[in-house]
Amino acid sequence: MAAMTHIKKTDVEGHLPEAGIRAGADSGNPMLNVQALEHITGSNVGIWECQPGGWPVVDRSDTEVCYILAGAARITDEASGDVREIAAGDLVVLPVGWTGRWDVTETVRKVYAIY
Repeated sequence: MAAMTHIKKTDVEGHLPEAGIRAGADSGNPMLNVQALEHITGSNVGIWECQPGGWPVVDRSDTEVCYILAGAARITDEASGDVREIAAGDLVVLPVGWTGRWDVTETVRKVYAIY
């Protein structure tokens, strides 16, 4: 039987462990802080924070759903050319196969679920 996941407000707002620079970064100094909260078969859930910087994403191998808690970024969709400004309160879904770019302009903190 599967168990539910409950993420408390204190988990979302608390200190996150350092996780180094964002792999593939090509601008800025996007240092990460990440706290994995739940690992469910084939997926994971956690809190992610990233300082300003940018990186490409090529042909995602999974789907990510994230809710932006704080900060600001631009996400560029390569296929359509759309550039979306995201900020606190926004929900973003990046599907399998998505190609584009993240450019964090103000330190972003998000809750993520990847499956």
